[in-house]
Amino acid sequence: MYISKQIMRIILQRVKQASVETGGEVVGQIGQGALVLLGAGKEDSDQDVEYLVEKILGLRIFEDEAGKMNLSVTDVGGEILVVSQFTLYGDCRKGRRPSFDKAAPPEVAEALYEKFVQKIRDFCVPVQTGKFGAMMDVQLTNWGPVTIMLDSKREF
Repeated sequence: MYISKQIMRIILQRVKQASVETGGEVVGQIGQGALVLLGAGKEDSDQDVEYLVEKILGLRIFEDEAGKMNLSVTDVGGEILVVSQFTLYGDCRKGRRPSFDKAAPPEVAEALYEKFVQKIRDFCVPVQTGKFGAMMDVQLTNWGPVTIMLDSKREF
């Protein structure tokens, strides 16, 4: 019997700046820091949120004076922009249209998203957000470029 493992998924990009706009209005904007695209699965929990927040806040993706990635977003006084993105659960293995069956339903995903953002705030890290469920335009200057994939079940 195959048991599906659900995982909270994140794409994290180190940025010089990033912003998110909806309906012609900028709803979130940061300078140096991290853009976090967050996708929640049906079985994700508060433990998934806690693990990933602590992971991204401690992840050493910023360069020190020697040019090595030894500093975290908190070490450099960076900001975080969190954007919900259920399409991270797009399963394209069959056919030509992605299936989003494993994505959390909107009410569950929104609650997890809000907990994620609040947990970052609890660590006193400046955080901005997009607008959950809205069509958004995201602009960023990826610095490096540095793009990291993370998941709450530590599969990569």
